Amino acid sequence: MEHLIELAKSLGKEIQKDERYLAFRKASEANDADTELQNLIGQFNLKRLDLGNEQDKPEPDEARVHALNEEMKDLYSQIMANSNMRAYQGARGEFEQMLDSINRIIAMSAAGQDPDSYDPAAEHSCSGNCSSCGGCH
Repeated sequence: MEHLIELAKSLGKEIQKDERYLAFRKASEANDADTELQNLIGQFNLKRLDLGNEQDKPEPDEARVHALNEEMKDLYSQIMANSNMRAYQGARGEFEQMLDSINRIIAMSAAGQDPDSYDPAAEHSCSGNCSSCGGCH
């Protein structure tokens, strides 16, 4: 078992050297440093709390619920239009695809399958329907 733990540690070190990991860390840091983006995220979270509180009332004010939903949609659009957020989303997607591939190989191996039979191209083929995807964007 100790040998496997050492291999996992080595894999972790290699992941931290990978360009996808480095791009994800850089994009995360840029998001954290973007005060305008952080302000928008804070406003969004407060609106979400307000909406939850309103919806939890015995008789929620439907006009207020609608208004809060609209305000949240507007804030979300502003957040997603931010260049740092777009870069973060892209970098996160690439990094998560890499982790997913690694996890699939480990799961295949644990199930007794040949890890060399893993084909990453088969796992990430695009159907063109983004609503069912967690992927590329």
